Amino acid sequence: MLALVLVAVSLGLSNFAAAVGIGVSGIDGRTRLRVGVIFGLFETGMPLLGLLLGRSLATTFGHDAHWVGAALLIATGLYAVVQALRGPAGPDGQAPAAQPGQRTGRLLVTGAALSVDNLAVGFALGTFHINLAVAAVVIGAVSVTMSLIGLELGSRIGAKTGERGELLGGLVLIGVGVAVASGIV
Repeated sequence: MLALVLVAVSLGLSNFAAAVGIGVSGIDGRTRLRVGVIFGLFETGMPLLGLLLGRSLATTFGHDAHWVGAALLIATGLYAVVQALRGPAGPDGQAPAAQPGQRTGRLLVTGAALSVDNLAVGFALGTFHINLAVAAVVIGAVSVTMSLIGLELGSRIGAKTGERGELLGGLVLIGVGVAVASGIV
C-alpha cells in the first residue's frame, strides 16, 4: 500500500504544479470543483486505460507520452500568455473573465496532458498485485487533494500579483511542460 501511495503522490506532483498555475489567474468554487473532478478523473482513468489497452500498445506509446504531455502543457501555457498579453482590460483594469466553455476546454486539455504518461503506470500497478479499484481510488483522491492544495496556493499568489495573474499562470504551465519534457516531474 505504501508503494501505491508513493506512486499516487509522484503522479499528483505535476497536477499540483499545474493547479498552482491555474490558481494564480483567479479561481472560484466552481473552478475548484471542475479542476478537482477533471484532474481526478484523468489521473484515475489513464492508468486503468493503460491496463485495458494492452502492454505492447501502451509501452510503445509510453516512451513518447511525456513529450506529448509536455507539448500540450506548453501549448496551453502559451495560449494563456498570449491571451493575457492581448486581452483588453476591463473598466476596472482587470482582464475580462474567460468564458466558462473556454476554461473547461483548457482544463480538459491540461488534465489530459498531465496524465497521458500515466498509461504506462497501469502496467506497474499490475505488478504490485493491488486491487484495481483501490488503486483508482487512492490515485484519484491524492490527485484531487494535491490539485486543490495547488489551487489554493496559486490563488494566494495570484491575489498578490493582481492583473498579471493569468500571465504568471501561463508561464507556470509552460514551466510544468518543460519540467515534464525533461523528466523532472
